[in-house]
Amino acid sequence: MADQFSVKKILNGLEGRLGEDDYIEPLEILINSLNKNKLNKFGELAFKHQLKKRLKTRALLYSASQEQEFVDPADPIFVIGLPRSGTTFLFNLLYQDKSYRSPLYWEIMNPLPITNNKRDIAKRMRKVDRDLFIGKTIIPKLRSMHTIKANMPEECEQIATMHVKSFVYMCMADIPEYTEYLKHCEFDSVFMWHKRFFQVIESKNRPQRWLLKDPSHIGHIPSILKTYPNAKFINIHRDPTEAMGSFCSLTKNIRSAFTKKINAESIGKTVTDFWSHNINKGLGDRSLVDSNNIVDVRYGDFVKSPLLEIKKVYASLQIDMTIETENNIQQFLLDGKSKSKRKHNYSLNEFGLDDKNIRDQFRDYMLKYDF
Repeated sequence: MADQFSVKKILNGLEGRLGEDDYIEPLEILINSLNKNKLNKFGELAFKHQLKKRLKTRALLYSASQEQEFVDPADPIFVIGLPRSGTTFLFNLLYQDKSYRSPLYWEIMNPLPITNNKRDIAKRMRKVDRDLFIGKTIIPKLRSMHTIKANMPEECEQIATMHVKSFVYMCMADIPEYTEYLKHCEFDSVFMWHKRFFQVIESKNRPQRWLLKDPSHIGHIPSILKTYPNAKFINIHRDPTEAMGSFCSLTKNIRSAFTKKINAESIGKTVTDFWSHNINKGLGDRSLVDSNNIVDVRYGDFVKSPLLEIKKVYASLQIDMTIETENNIQQFLLDGKSKSKRKHNYSLNEFGLDDKNIRDQFRDYMLKYDF
């Protein structure tokens, strides 16, 4: 039986247009791993579409980055922490500060050519929203687990898909060889492309600061600091026994759209192994960050008093909070209370997990933050 995927078919004329050859190794490993997976027909089409589209975007980005000299992008603030630990809520509240800019989902998925033309932007947003509608139709539970719209700020792990090093692919299918590769490969080149992306898109709209988020950034602090020496970090902490069960459920629901068979216990093992590796690496790498450039937030305190905790973050990072920002955050919180939310149900047992084995894998982290 012929393989579902091949490097040649995915590239299909893009060779020579993608810049450095740093994409070749992860692409080969991902494709070899995918060819061992039993994807359904939609999954096969979805992976091919995703890979081709993101590599085409990379080719456009590379071309744009060579057309002129760019200055370093505005200094970033990174929201980091385990997935499903309140990073999105924190990110969305910080986004109410108009001195920040975050990449919008449509900008990540369809950024080029750079434009301020409102009609062109609206057209791109409609296309992205159509794609999102299809995704939410196929994965209906995604609506209650992670809200995505074309005009909303989005975490930057989708930027890494242009480099073919992203945990996005691990969420879509059981690809253990690729997942293991992600744990140990270098990420300096990923952040080289990350920087190029922001240099290009800010060429028509440079912010005072970039506000960025991606759970996997917790494992890439050295690469971030090489690329952005003045980066600041807001590290939110949630008990892994709560965060891991939620992420396992998210992964299961995403994979259900793409694969013929779901192995929940395999998801539990993969998810906890991958994120415990990242969080433990981050524990050691935090020492590289100047103490004035990193602040910790506890999930429990944050959900009880979001505005108070954000004020503490600003004070620790020596950033002024304006009255406008405070009012915007309060209004966002009030608007959120008026919206009904679907409950996200899951259990650790479903994924072959319990409190003890999660605590064992995250022992050092849980001891440090007293969970």
